[in-house]
Amino acid sequence: MKVIFNSSMPRACSTLLQNIFNQNPEFYATPTDGLIELINGAQKRYSTVPEFKAAVDQGAIKDAWIKFCRHGAHGYIQSLSDKPNVVIKGRGWKGNIDWANMIFGCELNILIMVRDMKSILASFEKLHRSEPEKASVWYNPDEFRGTTVQKRIDMYIKNEPLVLDIDRLEELLCHSKLSEKIMFIRAEDLTSFPDVIMNEIYSKLHVKAFKHDFDNIEQTTHENDIIHGMGDLHTIRKKVTPLVDDSEEILGKSLCDWIDNEYSWYQEYFGYITK
Repeated sequence: MKVIFNSSMPRACSTLLQNIFNQNPEFYATPTDGLIELINGAQKRYSTVPEFKAAVDQGAIKDAWIKFCRHGAHGYIQSLSDKPNVVIKGRGWKGNIDWANMIFGCELNILIMVRDMKSILASFEKLHRSEPEKASVWYNPDEFRGTTVQKRIDMYIKNEPLVLDIDRLEELLCHSKLSEKIMFIRAEDLTSFPDVIMNEIYSKLHVKAFKHDFDNIEQTTHENDIIHGMGDLHTIRKKVTPLVDDSEEILGKSLCDWIDNEYSWYQEYFGYITK
């Protein structure tokens, strides 16, 4: 069984990619999955519990802990599906690549969907505006929070679910040896040239290509978005069509220029702006 990790940016079409994979009978792709949280929990207990700290043979205990996590992870994944290729979706993997490689005993196959930062933030703003009848986590006039688009953009950037992913990706790009082994996929490219991009993904994964029906993508992954306190985050369109860049219309030109400047490291690396 080949295990692939989809550890993408928010609002970057990672759910679409999972559902495209699920058209292929050789693949099983999950909704957002919590496996990494189980391993993180084991790491915290291993690091803090007195019984582990007090062990005389620390090398043996470390080896036992790694094998506990490895066999547990493989058992978890195998219980999800017996298909040859399993794609686990979880944003945290890109922030834990070194020790995740150690746990699994091999280099992980990691895919990271990215998208123009302006479009990511515009997407959050559209979610905020989509349910005006409900109180928004991004708007509190009593505390003067989120009362303008600029204030809300600042909140989107500095809070979950976006802040940690920005930090993880910035840290990852600082370590070229790691970033070179990851396949970055621009959401704009996947939606504009899905056949080309999927063939590139299959080639990267060293698996046989599959002829997808991009006009009829069935939603096979489902998530309860109520836990995020915002609108519909994970419903996909049936037909793959190019993303429309409406960021300037939603955010205004001055804010878009600010985003390009503030996050130039991201925008330049992925080709959304040039120097």
